[in-house]
Amino acid sequence: MKARIIYTFMIMLSILLAGCNSEEKKLTEEMKANLAKFKEVTLTTDLGWLTSQEREIIGILTDVAAIMDDIYWKEAYGDREELFAGIENEYAKEYVKIHYGPWDRLNGNAPFIPGFGEKPAGAQFYPEDMTVEEFEAWDDPARTSLYTIIRRDAEGKLMAVPYSDAFQEEHSQAAGLMHKAAGLAEDEGLKKYLTMRAEALLSNEYQPSDFAWMEMKNTNIDFVVGPIENYEDALFGYKAAHEAFVLVKDPEWSARLAKYNAMLPDLQAGLPVAAEYKAEKPGTDADMNVYDAIYYAGDCNAGSKTIAINLPNDPEIHLAVGSRKLQLKNSMRAKFDNILMPIAEMLIDESQRQHITFDAFFENTTFHEVSHGMGVKNTINGSGPVREALKEQYSALEEAKADIMGLYLVTKLYEMGEITSGEVINNYVTFFAGIFRSSRFGASSAHGKANMLSMKYFADNGAFILQENGYYKVNLYEMKTAVVSLVEKILTVQGNGDYEAAKAWVESDGVMTEDLRAALDRVNAAGIPVDIVFRQGKEVLGL
Repeated sequence: MKARIIYTFMIMLSILLAGCNSEEKKLTEEMKANLAKFKEVTLTTDLGWLTSQEREIIGILTDVAAIMDDIYWKEAYGDREELFAGIENEYAKEYVKIHYGPWDRLNGNAPFIPGFGEKPAGAQFYPEDMTVEEFEAWDDPARTSLYTIIRRDAEGKLMAVPYSDAFQEEHSQAAGLMHKAAGLAEDEGLKKYLTMRAEALLSNEYQPSDFAWMEMKNTNIDFVVGPIENYEDALFGYKAAHEAFVLVKDPEWSARLAKYNAMLPDLQAGLPVAAEYKAEKPGTDADMNVYDAIYYAGDCNAGSKTIAINLPNDPEIHLAVGSRKLQLKNSMRAKFDNILMPIAEMLIDESQRQHITFDAFFENTTFHEVSHGMGVKNTINGSGPVREALKEQYSALEEAKADIMGLYLVTKLYEMGEITSGEVINNYVTFFAGIFRSSRFGASSAHGKANMLSMKYFADNGAFILQENGYYKVNLYEMKTAVVSLVEKILTVQGNGDYEAAKAWVESDGVMTEDLRAALDRVNAAGIPVDIVFRQGKEVLGL
């Protein structure tokens, strides 16, 4: 009898282990397939022309960036170490690193680790048990600050904790390193910015250091650091997440962009919208430069990778002095070569493929960032800044504005004879092909939603045709016309601060159409990477 019991137990244990092994094998295969969606790119550039002090500064700034990465983990997920301790599958761990959590940012934030539910809309910026009604009934001006995290006090009431307190240890460590880097800086603009940005981490007052960054025009290295973008807060769009870029200037390509800044007021005045929606004048005390990125950390490194920057986001700074536009050429080239061109070969009609060029991709991306600094920043009816009036709908609509206005500006610059690198159809066909690339970031991404809004609008206005052979063809005249009317529509919604209109529009049109889904299924089946992932750090740079 005893032997039979032992035998039965062993059989049951074998069945259980076989089931576990089967589930583990399935997870491994899924994670391998997911990892294959990302093309690894080595982030490096020639540092030989920099001074020894500049190379030392880069090493220090990379250490600061790693601290921003640690903070972002807390904002996006929470306890990173606890998460990894509960995952035995090494491939799953690698995929978690790409997405800074167990939710796939390029697949609607769907959980990919067993046992996890939906990603909290407010990430870790708000208490998990907080309701929208509770937050909106709470009368505290600090609640909507970009730089406070919301917690509960001892009595269970909501309280706004400044980032400088919530992340005091990390900010203090980062500030110390930045002061050390400032001491090595030969460029006075870089020295001033690093000093003031370090103080901002400790004081929670970021605008003075943003102005200092705007003044920093001649340094060979650049550093974007701190709580900046509000994409991670999908609940209200109020909270800025931590990130960092370490960048090295490309002087030759930067020289190509120098002339455009002075043109911005005239381009703003010519926008195709009623006068009250373009009355603001963008500042021109700013610059456009081209860089090679050598380190990404935090928000900009989560899921899809940023290839251009327009900062600061502060509308007061935009109106006073403008914004700086930083093009990340090596990251841009990696996406163009490894993703955009293979997609174009699959989806764009052969007769138009010669119009897909890196120069057009670069120009479209550049003027996307320029457009973030243009348009309307404050509502025309006294409803406050557009960012606050449109709440969580702001990011998707702002990205759509930047996409479409960027194409509009490129068209105008061609007409003015200021861009002569090719022909304007290059920019339109390249932009259209780019919609398929960015739509793969998913409907949970502001950039993905923006592309879906554009695709739906183009479809409704005959800007392209989907041929029976499965290839798309751009109708240039119709697309040009659609671009003009879409710029007007977006700026009107933004200027009116019309939250309900924005919400209804994004919810109805910022979704995947069946044709788009079918096209992306073809692209995915072909194994074309969805995005890039970086091999980066001081060892890669030889520092």
